[in-house]
Order: sequence, then structure tokens, then C-alpha cells
Amino acid sequence: MAGTDPADEIAALTSTLASIEAVLDPGAMETEAAALREQAADPGLWSDQDHAQKVTRRLSYLEAELASLAGLRQRLADTGVLFGLAESENDEPTRKEAAAELAALRSEIDQLEVRTLLNGEYDDREALISINAQAGGADAADFAENLMRMYLRWAERHKYPTQVYDTSYAEEAGIKSTTFAVHAPYAYGTLRGEHGTHRMVRISKYDNQGRRQTSFAGVDVMPVVEQTDHIEIGEDEIRVDVFRSSGPGGQGVNTTDSAVRITHLPTGIVVSCQNERSQIQNRASAMAVLQAKLLERRRQEEAEQLAALRGDGGRAWGTQIRNYVLYPYQSVKDLRSGAETGNALAVLDGEIDEFIDAEIRWLRKSGR
Repeated sequence: MAGTDPADEIAALTSTLASIEAVLDPGAMETEAAALREQAADPGLWSDQDHAQKVTRRLSYLEAELASLAGLRQRLADTGVLFGLAESENDEPTRKEAAAELAALRSEIDQLEVRTLLNGEYDDREALISINAQAGGADAADFAENLMRMYLRWAERHKYPTQVYDTSYAEEAGIKSTTFAVHAPYAYGTLRGEHGTHRMVRISKYDNQGRRQTSFAGVDVMPVVEQTDHIEIGEDEIRVDVFRSSGPGGQGVNTTDSAVRITHLPTGIVVSCQNERSQIQNRASAMAVLQAKLLERRRQEEAEQLAALRGDGGRAWGTQIRNYVLYPYQSVKDLRSGAETGNALAVLDGEIDEFIDAEIRWLRKSGR
């Protein structure tokens, strides 16, 4: 927005923020937060740890959102004052400081505006992410581990709690698969555009001749199941196996058969959990992951039916979605939205908000 009068831009951003608040409804958020504070103050809350954690996570999220909205309004006002001060005193350093703050506000409000597009049936849910190494041997396993770190770093940057349920390590390097949760409201709606096949091109660390290698990893993003979802799984529909947890290189990480693998016989879906302390806890976590996978399967089937009715043949959008190139140049490009950057290492370190925002806009525009 070069050449735009700062006062006009501040007025425009203030108007955009008001529109965002009309959608997010801070009044309703404050009412909900007050009710959750009462629950959090109840000494008996922690008798049900799962419910207590949901209460505290939701309260923390609402308080952060309310503080963010209030902070943006105050910063817009302060930036207007700063520009006025710079103008009245012809102070170039102050003018530069105000311009930098205005640019930061523009970016933050743009990102917040994207959030208002998350109005799908499950968009407000927490997310479960599964990553699987695909074609490419050791490079694919290494790439799958890179993606796991990328998402965990992204969540860390946003202060979103995560919980790793299961990681299956590859023999040479990297991982065969992993499943973890992102415990934040709207995590599913925010991340669901990441679902699909990711492709990496780089010089192989595992090739003696140092040749370029292309490898692939699949990312599945699922909404966390809630009690209202009615995902019924009969005991005769599953096979439960227990085994000893293992770490990198196949080393044992505990001495009891506490890890649990559940196979859903009608669909062939297999899930496992080995990160909890007891077999009972691992089984409960594995069942939660299985329910989430079945819920996402149902959502995709419904989406394909709607797509067929629209006349596009129900074509899947989540096949190969993004290319990561580290050699002979650096580039990361989303194949749907067209978002692109030359700083591939920053992306792999969790700086993926640009891609996520572009995905959300693309999904909304294409009616997904």
C-alpha cells in the first residue's frame, strides 16, 4: 500500500477490525470466558482430567483472543498518535518506527480476517495430524520427520499445545509415520488445507554419489471427535494388538507391552498409540484417533457426493499439494493457491502461515 496516507490506512484497518469483531463477537467470547473461569475455580474440576484440560485450554484460547483484539485496537490508536508526532516534529526515525508498526498491524489483521472464513462444519475443532513416509526410501522417511518438526514448530510459535500419540521410526533415519494432536480451537479449520501429498527435491544425504532425490510424504488432517458426532465402533469391528513401545533404531523405550495397535476391520484403517504410560491410556488414545479418521472419512465422502452433484465428478483436491525444493535452488510452492517463497528452510522451521492463509482463501473460493 505504498503511497497511501497513513491516516487513511489506519482508518481502513480500524474498519476491517470492526468487521472481524462483528463475526468473532467479543461479547459472546467474554460471556463464555466468564463461565469457564467459574468452572476453573471449582476445586472438583480436576476429578475429570480430560474435561478439566478442555476447560482450561478453551479459557486460555478465549482470553488470548480477547487480549489480541483489544491489543490490536490500542496499537492502531497508538500508531496514529506516533505518525502525528513524527509529522509535527519532522522526526524521521519515529516515522520509520510508525511505518513498521503499521505494516505489522496490516499483516496481523489480514491473518485475523482469514480466520473469519473458517465456518465449515468441523472448522472450530482441534486437529489430529498423521504423516506417512511415501516413495523415496530413507529420504522420504527423513522428509516425513522434517514435516513433523515443521508442524510442531508452527504450533509452538502460536503457543498451541501438542500431544504426540505415536511415532514409528524408520531403520536408517527419519520416521515411517506419526500421529499427533494440535490442541487449539479452529486448529482443524486452519490446517485442513495441509491434507495431501507433499514433495521434496534435494541432494540425498543417503546416496553415496550425492545425487538429487525426489521423495514424498502424505499428510492427513482430521477433526477431533466430540460426543455429538455419533461415531459408533463395535467391538466386533476391531482387532486390538499390544506390543512393546520402541524408539529410534528399534530400541525399546519401556519394558512392558503397553503400546496398542487397533485395526478397524471394515475399512482396514490401522492406528496405534505408544506414548501413554499404560495400556488402558494407549487404547483410549488409539480409539480417539480411529474415531477421528472415520469422521474425516465420512466428511470426505460427503464432500465428494456434493462435488458430484455440482458436476465436477467428485475429483479429490488433496493429492499432491506442495513442492519443497532445496536443490538446485530453494523454493516452496503450493500447487493450488500459487503461494510461493524462496526461503524453504524457514518454511521447514514452521513459518507456514503464508501458505495456510492462502489455502484457507483457496478452499473458501473453491467451495471445499
